[in-house]
Amino acid sequence: MAEDAVLGYLAQNGDLADSRKFANEHGFEHDEVVNVIKSLNGFQYVVATEYEEKNWVLTDEGKEYAAEGSPEFRLFSAVPTEGVSLKELEAKVGPTVFKNGRTNAMKNKWLVMGKELVTRKVEHVEDRVKDLLTKIQKTESVDQVGIDELKKRKLIAEQKLKGYSVVKGINFAPKRRKAVTSLTRENLQRGDWKDLEFKEYNFAAKGLPSEGGYLHPLLKVRDRLTTIFRMMGFEEMPTNNYVESSFWNFDALFQPQQHPARDSHDTFFLQTPSTTKFLPEDYVERVKQVHEVGGYGSRGYAYDWKREEANKNLLRTHTTAVSSRMLYQLAQKPFAPKKYFSIDRVFRNEAVDRTHLAEFHQIEGLICDSGLTLGDLIGVLKDFFSRLGMSKLRFKPAYNPYTEPSMEIFSYHEGFKKWVEIGNSGMFRPEMLLPMGLPDDVRVIAWGLSLERPTMILYGIDNIRDLFGHKTDLTLIKKNSICRIGLQ
Repeated sequence: MAEDAVLGYLAQNGDLADSRKFANEHGFEHDEVVNVIKSLNGFQYVVATEYEEKNWVLTDEGKEYAAEGSPEFRLFSAVPTEGVSLKELEAKVGPTVFKNGRTNAMKNKWLVMGKELVTRKVEHVEDRVKDLLTKIQKTESVDQVGIDELKKRKLIAEQKLKGYSVVKGINFAPKRRKAVTSLTRENLQRGDWKDLEFKEYNFAAKGLPSEGGYLHPLLKVRDRLTTIFRMMGFEEMPTNNYVESSFWNFDALFQPQQHPARDSHDTFFLQTPSTTKFLPEDYVERVKQVHEVGGYGSRGYAYDWKREEANKNLLRTHTTAVSSRMLYQLAQKPFAPKKYFSIDRVFRNEAVDRTHLAEFHQIEGLICDSGLTLGDLIGVLKDFFSRLGMSKLRFKPAYNPYTEPSMEIFSYHEGFKKWVEIGNSGMFRPEMLLPMGLPDDVRVIAWGLSLERPTMILYGIDNIRDLFGHKTDLTLIKKNSICRIGLQ
């Protein structure tokens, strides 16, 4: 046993100078001896001092040269006194030896390479490279010039070895006494407690780390965004209803019933309860009217609007469904300007890949006031995104059923060195606002973006499934850093 061997050696010799040499001489694995030394050191049976030494070992190519000779020597040896043709010499030693040995043989002025014939320039040579490699194998000393030469040809590599030198400690004994951790009734009855060695208490030792809750990166970014919205004077909308009717999710937004987004391939419809029973009938009638024949300066969509389609329940596809409810409630009171925002989950029937999930989060902001223009929207967007650290913005015209004009928002990504789409925006159409009962001069500017995209950029995550869902690594949750957007 390694422990008995170490203690016995120290009892006879007083110290153990080299743990590696000791392991080799006594037939132990060095790791086993190191573990014993560390354990004995912990109980102060010994005092161990770690050392590190460096030596050189042969690479695979170096081992080949040490066994068979260097390429230049083998090439020289293959050339007869009368000389040999290049082609015959290459066939004789092989293309690798010929290629590697040719340069060094000429550099050493051993051979003369003619156009057709190779001849010896000297009669005898010594294989210095093989001699140097053999010395290193035998752990003999080699001068620095030789080391540099072999390093340059990548024939040797530096190896770092760690070991321990050991001397007796204050508790040294030729045999370790097993320390007990508790005093039992039997020890007291037998009286052997006087001879027991008790394990010392380590009052400086740390206890097990307590497990507690950790904030998900999405929650940290969400909290920071919420702070930014509130600093800008926005009020948070209630978003606790994941189930919404098609009416508030689509129809109230002036989105036609034949729109592709309302298909089951894009939307999750509920089976139970499949329909809603609570809609404001007078408002429903005005929405039906504007869809079918228009009004408020619009021609509508000229189709037969169906109440049963509007009644269908679904998992909301965007938080704009909440915005439509809030604006309708605002219209039922004497008008007062409002700033609303929301950050919550939405659901879409999409194929899951590294950038898409069927369940994700949407950030939405809107301002409702008299006389707002597209210029106001651009100004608010620049203010909002500058607080996120995005000062370089571009806007591109786009189409949305419920906003006109509409714009896509792009920001220049310094890491990707290109413009990246970060959100969508626009002004709600009169066909959406006026049926609610809002005053004619009231305009609503709004924008939205996902929560996942900025979070992935901030935390260097390139697969959304690593951020949100059942494949998320809990280590990411425990070790993610604080969200610093808006603090620079």
